[in-house]
Amino acid sequence: MDHQVRHLALVIGSLREGSYNRKVAEYIRSIAPDAWQISEIEIADLPLYSQDYDGQPIECYERVRSQIAAADGILFVTPEHNRSIPAALKNLLDIASRPAGRSVWAGKKAAVLTASIGGYGGINSGLHLRQILQMLGVTVLVQPEAYLARIQSALDEQGVLVESRTQHLLQQWVAAVDQWLS
Repeated sequence: MDHQVRHLALVIGSLREGSYNRKVAEYIRSIAPDAWQISEIEIADLPLYSQDYDGQPIECYERVRSQIAAADGILFVTPEHNRSIPAALKNLLDIASRPAGRSVWAGKKAAVLTASIGGYGGINSGLHLRQILQMLGVTVLVQPEAYLARIQSALDEQGVLVESRTQHLLQQWVAAVDQWLS
């Protein structure tokens, strides 16, 4: 069994306090293998990307670029906004892919999980994110796909993920990600 430490960056696509996706990410952290060292990439403080910033050292841009560059893999846990990825997540993707020719995404591995209160589990967001990541040169875990529908029903009143079916699915997903990263 592989016990190599893996430095994983965690990107939560929702900025909302009390986000369902943050609750899912907390559960993933609680069941993650001991070899996983997970560091969240904060995206709420990132100014919208503009090519005008390419020549300027912007501290929060450099922070996220460094986190991604240092990561062995990236875990994305995100909702769906208007049948696509949230704007804050798209902003991160753009920031870390620029300036042209200096993207920190190329050659990285990523796993995508979406959670939504709707019946489709954020599938469009997941598919769009995968498409963007592949264009950026990121290898994306293909199976198992994880789109959690009606996520609010899997949480108790305190926001703890308690539904056994969802817990089992997340355990399988974490195991698959761990094996894939080996």
